[in-house]
Amino acid sequence: MHPTLLLVDDNEEILVFLKDDLEEHYAIFTAGSGTEALEVLNTEVIQLVVSDVMMPDMDGFELCSHIKNNVEYCHIPVILLTAKNTLQAKIEGLEIGADAYVEKPFSPEFLQAQIASLLSNRNKVKAHFASSPLAHIKSMAYNKADEQFLGNLQQIIGKHLDDKMLDVEFLAKQMNMSRPTLYRKISVLSDMSPHELINLTRLKKAAELLLTGNYKVNEVADMLGFSSLANFGRSFSKQFGLSPVEYMKRNS
Repeated sequence: MHPTLLLVDDNEEILVFLKDDLEEHYAIFTAGSGTEALEVLNTEVIQLVVSDVMMPDMDGFELCSHIKNNVEYCHIPVILLTAKNTLQAKIEGLEIGADAYVEKPFSPEFLQAQIASLLSNRNKVKAHFASSPLAHIKSMAYNKADEQFLGNLQQIIGKHLDDKMLDVEFLAKQMNMSRPTLYRKISVLSDMSPHELINLTRLKKAAELLLTGNYKVNEVADMLGFSSLANFGRSFSKQFGLSPVEYMKRNS
């Protein structure tokens, strides 16, 4: 699936131009105002926002500030487009958390490069977390709010790894978030569903226990609720590229 972008501008012609230019590589949502943009963010899994600054009702600075100060979507990178080319305008955009600042008139190729760079960097972080047995979940955080969110999430999952009731409903209740909101946030931060993140956390805990040298592979599988030793071995190998025994030998 293509990454999902939200384009925000009160000028319909610019929205059409941007959509036509980007939709070959991205799934595009559009909004004609900051208020409309927030409505989209509350219902769709958005991976990056491109917003004009000069808009009535809620300008791009206000929209960016709202995004970056709301735990539900502060993880989403924001690119601001503006004809304001003063240093003060750039400083204002960066101070409220904008990830990139593109002056009008701009080259479509330059905007595409900015989008691709932001998404690529985040994908590298997600891939490292998923493939590295000891990489902490907080390594995916880009701000203090997400660091706290991920830390709380890790703590809750870690405490209930052997609990059969551990699912997205349970997590949403513990995190004091709606199920759709939690699902969207975990999906964008990690490229995983809550269920997949729970399973990965279980495998990372297994890697941690194996490194202590105090447990046999079958004991770890039992402790963490895997249905069988074979199932544990397959899951571990698929995730980290080597079997539990190979992992122990390599890190002994």
